[in-house]
Amino acid sequence: MFKNTFDLRYFEMGVHGEATPVTILTLLEETAADHCLSIGHSLYDLLESGIGWVLLSGRMVMERYPAYKEKITIKTWLSELTTFRGTRKNLILDEAGSIIGRAKGFWLFFDIKRRRPARIFKEMVEQWTINPKESIQMEKIKIEAIEEAIYSNHFSVHRFDMDSNEHVNNLRYLQWAMESIPDEIVDTCYLHTIDGNFVGEAQYGQTVESLTDPADTGKTFNHTLQDQYNKQVFSTAKTVWKNRK
Repeated sequence: MFKNTFDLRYFEMGVHGEATPVTILTLLEETAADHCLSIGHSLYDLLESGIGWVLLSGRMVMERYPAYKEKITIKTWLSELTTFRGTRKNLILDEAGSIIGRAKGFWLFFDIKRRRPARIFKEMVEQWTINPKESIQMEKIKIEAIEEAIYSNHFSVHRFDMDSNEHVNNLRYLQWAMESIPDEIVDTCYLHTIDGNFVGEAQYGQTVESLTDPADTGKTFNHTLQDQYNKQVFSTAKTVWKNRK
């Protein structure tokens, strides 16, 4: 099991004086990158071979978000490796060692130039320890795209939205999805659970349409991010919000 410790910084805070969901997901991604580095295969080493890791789907559940200057520890491990894919688990702990968040992601080893799956390097498989411990209960679920929505926004894809895999970073989709959440939810609630599926690649110059529609129960919303013009779906998601205490 690999772990990183972080002191939450001012620019990682949101309007409520606590880390934003994007901050936590960024730190999860940073910890995964450091885990790769620890076995001698940093993401930049992989790039030299034309390879990267691409997130296919995932879930994050947060009981609370850390405050400014609070120290958190993120533990991560791989619970499964196949020919092309890996399953990564995460626990997020506060300074007292209490679990404040959990996450799980399904990742694809990806040939960046050919835009197709690649075999995980044998030496990586040999160096990583597989730990079957569960972090969060989650089945691989298909989140259906929505065609009509009460709330929507549009975003142009700029250069700073792109990552080293030459497509829009998955964290940007979360930001765009949350931009179409109604103000009364964002002002009075916090994001408790997010499930996301990543099914397409948005590229520089495209315009992404963010659609958000309330689900049937509680403060739950369905999201679709798609090309504004040809309606190609890039990502679908479901978010669950809880009242702030």
